[in-house]
Amino acid sequence: MISIKPFVNTEPAPAPTDAFVVVNDLQKSFNGTTAVQSVTFSIRRGEIFGLLGPNGAGKTTTIRMMATTLRPSGGEVIIGGHPVSTAADAVRGLIGVCPQDIALYMELTALDNLMFFGRMEGLTKAEAQRQAEINLDLVGLTERARSRVGTFSGGMKRRVNLAAALMNKPELLFLDEPTVGVDPQSRNRIFEAILALRQQGMTLLYTTHYMEEADRLCDRIGIMDSGRIVALGSPAELKLQHGASASATLEDVFLNLTGRRLRDA
Repeated sequence: MISIKPFVNTEPAPAPTDAFVVVNDLQKSFNGTTAVQSVTFSIRRGEIFGLLGPNGAGKTTTIRMMATTLRPSGGEVIIGGHPVSTAADAVRGLIGVCPQDIALYMELTALDNLMFFGRMEGLTKAEAQRQAEINLDLVGLTERARSRVGTFSGGMKRRVNLAAALMNKPELLFLDEPTVGVDPQSRNRIFEAILALRQQGMTLLYTTHYMEEADRLCDRIGIMDSGRIVALGSPAELKLQHGASASATLEDVFLNLTGRRLRDA
């Protein structure tokens, strides 16, 4: 029988002084149904923060509120010192979003896709081309810059998707399932790019259904269930606090906390 460990609701720790993102008592209801309940956490500048949860846990709703596309019912998000509620435009200038769905024009080349998104962000043609070349090099696609995206493999399209999210040189990058259905070569290249971005000082929020990815990449992880954060800490801390044994995996932690496996939830 599965033993589900109860979460003890304690006062949240104050945000660290180097926090780039502060989520405070965030709440969202739809037609009287609460989707997100008093969610509080912070993300340090230059940190990869994993947000994990089964379907319906409130993870996507939380991210949409953080990314300014959904208005909270209560609470606040502050990114780079700017409250989302009163300075959404300033926040949008600081963030990039790499969606799970491929958001590219298949008939255009990889370079032209990135230049288009760069121009949409206000870059000059020369600036957009230069940034596109930098981003394609980061994801290992320089040699395919002038190939149509429609001819790319699924993994290559995801790498261009990541490159497109970086055209505005964001300080905070949202990564939503960036490795779903990709080949091992593309997955490793995406990992290398993510770690390089952190090395450059970028802050990243990472969601995935692959627990081994979260364990490998994330400095800290928040696990959501039923609209709440039920556990928060580094992968090592979570395994120590919520694992059933010294050899516990993050999958074991997730199962103990939610009673469900992440992939099957």
